[in-house]
Amino acid sequence: MRHHHLLLRCRAMPLLPSPPRTLRVSGGLVHHRLIRCHGMPIPPRTPGVSGGRLFASLPLPPPLQSPREVHVWYLCPDELNNQSQLNMYEELLSPSEREYADSMKATMLRKDVVLSRALLRTTLSRYTGCKIDPRSFEFKKNKFGKPEVLWPLDDSTAEQPLHFNISHTTSLIACGIAINAHIGIDVEEKKRNTTKNILSLARRYFTPSEVDSLAEISDSDAQRKEFLKLWTLKEAYVKALGMGFSGAPFSTFSIMLETSKGIRISKTSNASRPGCDHLSENWLFTLAELNSSHYMSVCIEDSSRSQGPEDSPAPVGLKVWKTVPFVEDTLVSGTEAVKLIA
Repeated sequence: MRHHHLLLRCRAMPLLPSPPRTLRVSGGLVHHRLIRCHGMPIPPRTPGVSGGRLFASLPLPPPLQSPREVHVWYLCPDELNNQSQLNMYEELLSPSEREYADSMKATMLRKDVVLSRALLRTTLSRYTGCKIDPRSFEFKKNKFGKPEVLWPLDDSTAEQPLHFNISHTTSLIACGIAINAHIGIDVEEKKRNTTKNILSLARRYFTPSEVDSLAEISDSDAQRKEFLKLWTLKEAYVKALGMGFSGAPFSTFSIMLETSKGIRISKTSNASRPGCDHLSENWLFTLAELNSSHYMSVCIEDSSRSQGPEDSPAPVGLKVWKTVPFVEDTLVSGTEAVKLIA
C-alpha cells in the first residue's frame, strides 16, 4: 500500500493552562508527576485529529547547552496499557501516521507505531517551549529516508537547530535530541538472541578487525554481548550520517571500543569505493546500559574537533529521562537505570 504524506505547516498552538504538579525525590530518582485536571479546555482541532483532551502542556526540559550534549527520552510499551491513554496518544498522529499504524496486522506492532510517533512529537514539542502543539509537526525525508522536521516558514520558531533520532525495540522506545549537531541513536535488548552463529554474522556484516576481536572472546555470552555493543554503535553512526545501513554498509568502517581516546571510528579500504566518500571520523560516541536490559548507543557530530586536541575529545554530555507523556517524567541520569560503558 502506498502512503501519501500530507504536508501541513506547523503553527504555534495556544498553550493549555498548566495543572498542579508535584515533585518528589526517592532513591535518587527525580519524579515530575502531572496531576490530571478535570474541566480543562479542549485544544483546537487539527486536520485528521478527532479531538480529545490533553491534560497539560508538557514540562519543559533544561536547555541543551552545547552541540556535545544529548537528551534522551524513553518509554516502555509494556507499561502503557490504559486504552484511553493510548487513544490520547493516537490523536497526536497525522493522518498518514495513523494509516500506517492501522496497516499493522499485529496489535503490538500497531501500539509500537503509535507510541514511537507520540514520543517523538511530545519530545519535539518540549524543545520548542511547547509553542508548537505535538499534533502540528510535519516531517520531510532525505533521499535515504531519514525524517527531519518541516519547520514553518512563517513563524518565529522557524528552522530550529534541533536534530532528533528515534530507535525502538519491542520493549523500549527511545528518542534522542541534540542541538546544532546531527545525531543517531540505537537501542538493542541485551538478551536478544540471534538465529545464526555470532562469528558468522560478524563475518557477513563487520570488518576483519572487528571479527578478529570477537573471535578472541571465548565465552559465547560475552561474545554475543560484545557483538550487540558493536552493532548498536554502528547503527547509531549510520543513522547519524542520515544514510542508514544501505547507504553506509557496516563493512566500510570499524568501531574501536577499547582505546585510551574513547570510542573511535576508522574507515576501511572498502570505504574507497564509489559512494562511500561521505564517511567521516569526526564523530563522538557514548555507550550505556539502559534499565539493565538494553544497550544504548548515541552518536553525534563532532563539530568542534578543530577547537581542541584531537586525541582527547570532550565526552558526550548525556541526560536521560523515562517518560509517560502528559503523566510523569523521571530523570534517571546518574542512577542505576543508566550505566555508562564508554
